[in-house]
Amino acid sequence: MEGGAYGAGKAGGAFDLHTLIRQPHTLLRVVSWVFSIVVFGSIVNEGYLNSVSKGEEFCIYNRNPSACRYGVTVGVLAFLTCMFYLALDVYFPQISSVKDRKKAVLSDIGVSVLWAFLWFVGFCYLANQWQVSKPEDNPLNERTDAARAAIAFSFFSIITWDYMDPSQDSGVPYAPYVEPSAGPDPAGMGGTYQQPASVFDPEPQGYQSQGY
Repeated sequence: MEGGAYGAGKAGGAFDLHTLIRQPHTLLRVVSWVFSIVVFGSIVNEGYLNSVSKGEEFCIYNRNPSACRYGVTVGVLAFLTCMFYLALDVYFPQISSVKDRKKAVLSDIGVSVLWAFLWFVGFCYLANQWQVSKPEDNPLNERTDAARAAIAFSFFSIITWDYMDPSQDSGVPYAPYVEPSAGPDPAGMGGTYQQPASVFDPEPQGYQSQGY
């Protein structure tokens, strides 16, 4: 199958690192990968406080362990997802089957939409629990920067995953395939149909004198 079948390069072609790293799609994956590390790293390392009275750890987000678990889970899974699709971007030029390329594109679209939604839920959840946290639970304002960073980068992740949707960008490594026209288009009209001139054009109206 020639180039253009769900891909900017020729199907079955060799891997080109320079072309890959220049793709906005690839850069968005790397940025999303970094954002996910910031989110789950901030919560794992700085998202828990020690209770002075009970001597136990609790989640900095309103003492709600579900909030911390959600942030860590989404962050780790997003990290793994970015790694998987980065590997797919590397392998994609070697895929010669149009059906396999189509499956890869559709899965990327679905995953991008899903993760944009999950990050939106995570941002709203963490921001809400942070807002209702009681000051007495953290009188010294410890580890607040990490908690805010996890919320902020959850929001940034919504944007990067939304823009990572390949259906919105024709310049990504696997842009949608456009079926070529059935015949040549020498006039460069892009397949636009034009009504041919009729061979039975009506005679001009009005009286015309005949020469004798």
